[in-house]
Amino acid sequence: MEFDPCQYCFERDLRLHAEGGTVEAIIMARILITSALPYINGVKHLGNLAGSMLPADVYARAMRLMGHEVLYICATDEHGTPAELAAQAANMPVAEYCEQMHAAQKEAGAHFGLSYDYFGRSSAASTAKLTQHFATVLENNGLIEERVSKQVYSNADGRYLPDRYVEGTCPNCGFEKARGDQCDNCGKLLDPVDLINPYSSVSGSHDVEIRDTNHLYLLQSKMSDNLRNWVNEATGWPPLATSIAMKWLDEGLRDRSITRDLDWGIPVVNADGAVREGFDGKVFYVWFDAPIAYIGATQDWAAENNSDWERWWRTDKGAEDVQYVQFMGKDNVAFHTLSFPTTLKGSQEPWKLVDQLKAFNWVTWYGGKFSTSQGRGVFMDQASELAPGDYWRWYLMANAPEGSDAAFTWEEFQSSINSDLANVLGNFVNRITKYCVGKFDGKIPEGGAAGEAEAWIIAELQTRLPQLIAYYEAREFRKAMAETRAIWAAGNEYLTKAAPWTHYKTDIEMAAIGVRTGLNLVVLFAIIAQPIIPDTAEKILAALNIPKENRKWSFGDANGIAELIDALPIGLEVAAPELLFSKIEDDDVAAWAERFGGGADKV
Repeated sequence: MEFDPCQYCFERDLRLHAEGGTVEAIIMARILITSALPYINGVKHLGNLAGSMLPADVYARAMRLMGHEVLYICATDEHGTPAELAAQAANMPVAEYCEQMHAAQKEAGAHFGLSYDYFGRSSAASTAKLTQHFATVLENNGLIEERVSKQVYSNADGRYLPDRYVEGTCPNCGFEKARGDQCDNCGKLLDPVDLINPYSSVSGSHDVEIRDTNHLYLLQSKMSDNLRNWVNEATGWPPLATSIAMKWLDEGLRDRSITRDLDWGIPVVNADGAVREGFDGKVFYVWFDAPIAYIGATQDWAAENNSDWERWWRTDKGAEDVQYVQFMGKDNVAFHTLSFPTTLKGSQEPWKLVDQLKAFNWVTWYGGKFSTSQGRGVFMDQASELAPGDYWRWYLMANAPEGSDAAFTWEEFQSSINSDLANVLGNFVNRITKYCVGKFDGKIPEGGAAGEAEAWIIAELQTRLPQLIAYYEAREFRKAMAETRAIWAAGNEYLTKAAPWTHYKTDIEMAAIGVRTGLNLVVLFAIIAQPIIPDTAEKILAALNIPKENRKWSFGDANGIAELIDALPIGLEVAAPELLFSKIEDDDVAAWAERFGGGADKV
């Protein structure tokens, strides 16, 4: 039977809101989404994925399904000493290394279904030009000044050391592995010259000395009151983000050096483009130029797509209507709530500032942190060898580190996939589609009248679908995943109540209504699964011949939601999709634990 799109369309003009059950008109929005830039020194680990890129993607996908205009921008963060050291270790020129790693990170993201609208590079000419522009206007506005500063020079390494590559004893709490920028034990902000017994974390050498060197400083202290007022007025930020910003402000916002003695990076130039006097061999600091790459990457996206970047970033060009949402781990919060806003606000130009900032805690690895530099944990390219991307997407979002750090274990990964995906969703889809193929020739059956079982599932959906949308809009991902699972589980409960296989021999009409309703639920369950497990959702929707234009997320009012369980046209041919999820066996867990570690003694 030919499919009639008008008979089966989830798009509607109204939808039910969770609060009070009122029906409101959908207001389409323009949403700019950025996730913290993954650093270039290797493919990122699962902690990086869970703390920024993946939730940004899930949110972007959900908002697109609701009909909003979404632009999701990310890029590799390519400057700084770690890039130089990683290239040196790989015995490659740093520019070539960065190009190679950009391609590797883009490929790793593709395996996990990261739906960037553009994945750029902080080393792009667009970002260099913008960085130099901001430096010029900030200096003209009295927010940048040149200072002679004292920095740690490692004779063994033959280089000045960035703050976090100097380690020593914290002068505040006595922690012996404090970094030069911050003590991870007490959280106090530090300067490398304050450390007791400093040494190079690159070589481990204590042959270091303090030298004078000229650098440009961003005078964040002048913006402190302005930033405090802005943070206080912010809405849509989780307490984690606000508390980190306020901690830095309460401790006294420091003026920060925005240049470094390095070869790889954006040159420090005058307004005429000539290298600033005394700044040969110096470049802009990675944390000054990296957030600017959000704008630069948007410019590059616009150039490739014949579009207008200013309507996303300039409030005098239409960006005042944009909702800007940032995603990041907690270690990046200070730079996005204070340093980058200092740049944008301090320029006195009409730049778009973040509206909602979603900050995450860490995914921990058997009692410690995932670590790129120490190779601890599972990395995205390795994870792609072990299991499909959808498995990781589901597990990491269902256990998103929102309220606190979230511990990764192989056993919990196994349990989550086997229980939530294989037993709940996979079992439901498999049971009803195979039954339809076997008993109703693979066609949507007609006949039968809705009864108590159908009334029950309608009531469940009328409560749960609006709540699910509300969780996504609030970026409460754990709750959204739990609600999604609950909806899937309700499908299995419906089949128990309807029992079409029991009725088949005695009342074919009752069997037909159960199968028809079950197949409509299969489609609905796949539609709501699209932001989380997009590859699996595509397999299900393709097997049931659902056109792409009919996979949206506007479910209508209470009556519209009721219609969802009888929306497929009678006679539509459907197929049972191939096995959706293979269970993770104990032998798999044992092998992975042996390869990657799986206990405190292996950290």
